[in-house]
Amino acid sequence: MLRKLYDWVFSLARHRHATRSLAVVSFAESSFFPIPPDVMLAPMVLAKPERAYFYATVCTVASVLGGLLGYAIGYFLEPVGMWMLSVLGKADTFEASKALFQQHGAWVILIKGLTPIPFKLITIASGIFQFNLALFVALCVVTRGARFFLVAFVLKRWGEPMLAVIEKRLALFTVLFLVLLVGAVFAVKLIGH
Repeated sequence: MLRKLYDWVFSLARHRHATRSLAVVSFAESSFFPIPPDVMLAPMVLAKPERAYFYATVCTVASVLGGLLGYAIGYFLEPVGMWMLSVLGKADTFEASKALFQQHGAWVILIKGLTPIPFKLITIASGIFQFNLALFVALCVVTRGARFFLVAFVLKRWGEPMLAVIEKRLALFTVLFLVLLVGAVFAVKLIGH
């Protein structure tokens, strides 16, 4: 079933309304849909590299808007949010996640938003835990933008072979990005003092 859904989303990348479909998939994936927009983004960038950053922008904006829906599900419809987390197999880690969010919520959103972990887990949990909405939106823009623009940049610059390398070493690239991000935050704090 999931494979058929994946293939269907992949086929949308070749449709004449591919950009609209990309926006819909990006929106839905951040709140309830199981297939990530990368499935469409990659072939679309490979087919039209000159539109790579436009497609990344569509993904980012739609994903952040979809993230707001996920947040609203968790915030206003907590029982529905908990049901969705249980369907995704994550309700049993609720208390541990709550403690992690209370201590390191911003980092959780930044890190998880870059990884292949379904983003809807983060958006719904952020609503349930009543994470600061303005900060949530800002973090979603950063993390989703970084992810989609990285995919667009890599595919535009080096094509499909480099994407395979990144997918194989995603954990390493995520750690490197986080090290750079933490370094930038400390640099800004040092300059500010």
